[in-house]
Parts: sequence; C-alpha cells; structure tokens
Amino acid sequence: MTDQAESAASDWRPSCTPDILSCRAQMLRQIREFFWERGMLEVETPLLSRTIGTDPQLAFFSTEFEFHPARQTLYLQTSPEFAMKRLLAASSGSIYQICKAFRNGEAGRFHNPEFTLLEWYRVGFRLPDLMDDCEALIETLFAGHRPLLAAQRLSYCSLFAEYTGLNAAEFSYADYCAYASAEGLSEAATLCGEDHAIWLDFLFSHQVQPHLGSNRLCMVYGYPACQSSLARLNELNPMITDRVELFIDGVELGNGFFELADAEEQNRRFDREIAVRKQQHLAPVNKDERLIAALTAGLPDCSGIAIGIDRLLMVLLEKPSIDDVLSFPITRA
Repeated sequence: MTDQAESAASDWRPSCTPDILSCRAQMLRQIREFFWERGMLEVETPLLSRTIGTDPQLAFFSTEFEFHPARQTLYLQTSPEFAMKRLLAASSGSIYQICKAFRNGEAGRFHNPEFTLLEWYRVGFRLPDLMDDCEALIETLFAGHRPLLAAQRLSYCSLFAEYTGLNAAEFSYADYCAYASAEGLSEAATLCGEDHAIWLDFLFSHQVQPHLGSNRLCMVYGYPACQSSLARLNELNPMITDRVELFIDGVELGNGFFELADAEEQNRRFDREIAVRKQQHLAPVNKDERLIAALTAGLPDCSGIAIGIDRLLMVLLEKPSIDDVLSFPITRA
C-alpha cells in the first residue's frame, strides 16, 4: 500500500460528528430566518474574480483561467466585500451573504484556508445600530445552547491602556519597545519595526484579546486611525475609526465598519497598501477599479460586518479547535 493510500485509509472520515453537522445546519437556518424577518435580501457574488484586496496582512490564492487564446490570472476571494458594495451602489438595499472565503498561509487552531463567512450590510445603519444587530443575532444563535452574560461594548483605546499602559492612538516606538521587553515579548521589535499598526495588532492579540468576552459577547469599537482599513474616520475624533470587532472567550469572531464611501480616500488607501506590499516584497496586486467606480457612483450610508461561521460554531459548542466543527479541514480535504 502506498503512503497516500495508507493516509486515505486512516483519515477518510470527517473531523466532526453528525451532531455537529446538525448544529451547523440549524445555525445556518437560524441566520437566514433572522435576516428574512428583518427584510434583508440574500445575495451571491463571485468567489473567483479578476482582482483581490490590497491588504498586506492577507495572503491569497490565485489560479489561471485559460480560454484559448486568452489566459488570465484570477483570485479566490478573501471576502465578498467588494462585490457586495457594488450591489449596494446599484441600489440593492440591505443585503447579506453566506459563502466560502479563502486565505492563504492560514491554518491552525482558529484558521482553515477555506472557511465559511457571513457578511451583511445594513443601509442607513451607523456603527451602534450594527452592534445592536450583532447582539441580537448572537443572542438568537446561542439561545438553547449556551447562555451568555450580558454583552459589552468597550473602547479599543481604553482597553489598550488598561492592559498595556500605552497610548494606542499616538505611537511611541521607545515606549512600545520598553513595554514589550518588560513583558518578555522580545521578538516584537523585530517583527513590528516602526509600523504602528503592526505593533497594535501584535500587542492587542497577545496582551488584550485573551481577556475579552469571558462567556459573553464583547464588542470593541473605536480602533486607531492607522487601522482604518475600509472604515470611515470618526467624525468627532479623526484619530479613531468607526470600526468594531466581536469577541467571545478571547476568540475574534467578526470585523465590522461604518463603511467608507469616499472614492478618492479609498483610492489613496489602496495605493498606500500597494506600496507597503511592494516594500515587504509581497505578491503584487492591482486595485479593484470597479469598486472605486461603484463608490464614485455613490455608496449609500451603510454599516457592514463579516463573521466567521466556523469560529462562531466552535465557540458556541466550546470546542478547542476549528477542525472540530469542520467536515473536512485542510488536513483531510
């Protein structure tokens, strides 16, 4: 018997049990009912597209489309966000989608390179309205499975100061290095350099995130402006953004924004990210000109969020690894 045959004979079975398959099916049904009751439209957008996001922190999968005599590079989407915003600009109204998404270089306790994503956008909603939505959805999904304590809404900068003593909005390389050294995080200076956003991600994930959402939904809002991504700057305080992340038991579940609608600003952010990718010798990408055109045509005021369904199910069922709730994780795919 070949090594491949021996491996197949031992790992052909799914990773999860029939009970977990049933829980996943129930969760998907409840999600659809939740949005149906709120008059939202379920949509589908391409998983395979001509462009991909420019975020330097996301690696992607590419493939070649051959249609003789043409040959073109296409990308498996890391999120349906750009296509969904094109629908919003075309007057779709509030929409949601449950789909597969793909991120290269990600596998482990909380990651699988292919995963299931719930993403939705509510026209006319600002960030507090979106947080209301998230709280109601989580309450619906956890009812009858696992009772949670009352949800929390906490400021990023106040949390960062509480657990690190550092100012998240204003970067001091010396202060950040001194703190990391004192906490035994000697690799931080080498990994983060003088990039404020990378320092924040590193310190937040190590020093703050493990404390968030103990048996409750914790919504962290008001991220520093250097982590603006696709969110608007806050109109009262331009040092922070209208961004929220969801956590339960220290596990990040979702990332949402009061969506940036300014085409020129979005174009500048794409250019900055492309420059960073070049500096870091990452795979080159082209900005999504169709998204820029959609924003130019007019994106309605809206808030949106993406939640990882697999992680959410993992937390709901209190499983130690995402593999425990997937039929066939990458090791068995």
